Amino acid sequence: MKNDSKKKATIYDLSVISGISPSTVSAVLNGTWRKRRIKESTADLIRDLAEKHQYTTNRQAQGLRSSRSGLVGLMLPVYDNRYFSSMAQTFEAHVRRHGQCPIVVSSSRDPQEERETAESLISYSIDALFVCGATDPDGVHAVCEKAGLKHINIDLPGSRTHSVISDNYTGGRILTEAIIRQFSAGDPLQPEELLLFGGRNDHASRERIRGFRDVKQEMMGADIDASIQPTGYSPNTARIAFESFYEKAGRLPRALFINSSINFEGLLRFMSAHPHENFADLVVGCYDYDPFASFLPFPVLMMRQDVEGMIAKAFELIEELPGPPQIHLIRPDLVLPRTALPGPLDSLKDID
Repeated sequence: MKNDSKKKATIYDLSVISGISPSTVSAVLNGTWRKRRIKESTADLIRDLAEKHQYTTNRQAQGLRSSRSGLVGLMLPVYDNRYFSSMAQTFEAHVRRHGQCPIVVSSSRDPQEERETAESLISYSIDALFVCGATDPDGVHAVCEKAGLKHINIDLPGSRTHSVISDNYTGGRILTEAIIRQFSAGDPLQPEELLLFGGRNDHASRERIRGFRDVKQEMMGADIDASIQPTGYSPNTARIAFESFYEKAGRLPRALFINSSINFEGLLRFMSAHPHENFADLVVGCYDYDPFASFLPFPVLMMRQDVEGMIAKAFELIEELPGPPQIHLIRPDLVLPRTALPGPLDSLKDID
């Protein structure tokens, strides 16, 4: 078949080229091939041929025939950090492997905008919605439930449908212990020298703080109320909190637990206004992973949340959504200083 940009391939064209039945080709392209127990090698062959011969689904016609548009939505709070961009990249790859089309939008941590965004996506007849990091996940649930739309929470839990999130308590414990162990027995860290900055009154922050406090009690024998400095998730409010602490104490604590990479950006903004020699002995733990932060001149330990694990579990659950709502925990991993790990962007294809 000639690869003519004016004439797109049909399912029947791909069937002739591959020697595979039209029904099998259709199952691969509409994402139902696993249910029919079609081999993954066959699915890969058909998808490669579809890309080569410019096959495109007529979503409108497909929706009229099957009451399914083939569109799947992901709602993020923001785009501009590695965690949420990795979430989007991984989500898109999963959706495309199911033969569907991803739609990714952000809602700026605004509850009203979250509900309005869900309503807009529903108007496009999406088949399912993945709600990531919503400020008001139960409000989004009410919109989706009214429309009869399958949906699931990721990153922050709701109470009215299933949620897949990081095991923030365990992660908080692991990171706090790793920070403390960075200091030698001859010059141990004292409870007042380890502080937590960042976060807000949400499930993730509360669980990380709980893990932080428990480890301080277990390993250091004490904790102090002033060791928690909540700042929200704005880099600028985090910067102001560091400035305020610095002005009062004359220095930063010897060790910091930073609640997210967004708060970590606030720390770097603060540090940029001061001589770097002031932070030569600083140890930082950040509950997020960014390879650039890993190579700063002071030790930065990080928790890498398992985005692939969360997305895979969410796709598994949304097919069935069994039983009463549950929170499904995915364990994060500790990343030691000076470590650059592979990620979703490594799967991008180079174009000559």
